[in-house]
Amino acid sequence: MKLEQEVIDAATRINAYIRKTPFSLSPYFSALLNGEVFFKLESQQVTGSFKARGALNKILSLSKIDQERGVISASTGNHGAAVAYASNKVNIECSIYVPSGSSDTKISKMRDYGAKIIVYGSDCVEAETEARRVSDSNGLTYISPYNDLKVMTGQGTLGYEIKSQYSELDAIIISLGGGGLLSGTASYLKSVWPSIKVIACSPENSAVMIQSIDAGKILNLDSLPTLSDGTAGGVENDSITFPLCSGLIDEAVLLTEEEIKKAMVLYMEHENQIIEGAAGTAVAALLKKQVELKGKRVAVVICGGNISVDTLRKVIN
Repeated sequence: MKLEQEVIDAATRINAYIRKTPFSLSPYFSALLNGEVFFKLESQQVTGSFKARGALNKILSLSKIDQERGVISASTGNHGAAVAYASNKVNIECSIYVPSGSSDTKISKMRDYGAKIIVYGSDCVEAETEARRVSDSNGLTYISPYNDLKVMTGQGTLGYEIKSQYSELDAIIISLGGGGLLSGTASYLKSVWPSIKVIACSPENSAVMIQSIDAGKILNLDSLPTLSDGTAGGVENDSITFPLCSGLIDEAVLLTEEEIKKAMVLYMEHENQIIEGAAGTAVAALLKKQVELKGKRVAVVICGGNISVDTLRKVIN
């Protein structure tokens, strides 16, 4: 089955459990480009990010037997909340592994949806490795944040939704981490709007997928701290998103922490909404490419709005 059909099927499957988020024309940013700039507001999605789309599609696609066994994942943020939310909606057991030192606020959010939290290891790699081991030994389904067809095409329903909200775009800007959102969304949009330009963006401090594409193979690289923590980290060696991102991305943009910070402040000032660093990265890419995008119809994916009060203070001060 073609990816675009998988996305259409996913949209039907998850429709009752998600919000059709606004596709909002921005007067300020449109004037900057002398064009039309739309923000796709996944910051208003259930759990506060696009991640709910992929988790729901994966869990709703499981057999009854697999659902009854329960699911397991590892996450310190948006993906964990999405898996917990999806599990709650289907009324199945869900365990999320988190490393020590994880945010109490994010853990509390996962618990609010009924997830069982297991603190393991000192970093995300150790927590994920243990979660996968337990998954394999107990016959539980491991829910990947991006390296899974159902997760990726669930995230791609964002593109299907945009198509229902507007006639045609010249370009779309999507923050890039593991590549699930970009692969799913761009696969669908390029099937209906072949000429659309897909612009990927990542922080300079953690741009593993972009650097891997440049190298022609998945690289094992360290990441530095970044405001765009939702896109930070490595890419799995067998990731299905790597060849897709390699073929779908027309241009990649790297952003400094200062560029991301300034973009977040500008967005919050003019759009009157709080966004997280990963979404700020996409806004920063828009600002960086505004000359090339002059007069164009551009969508910017505001992938999430989950940001701690402490981080927000650092951004606006």
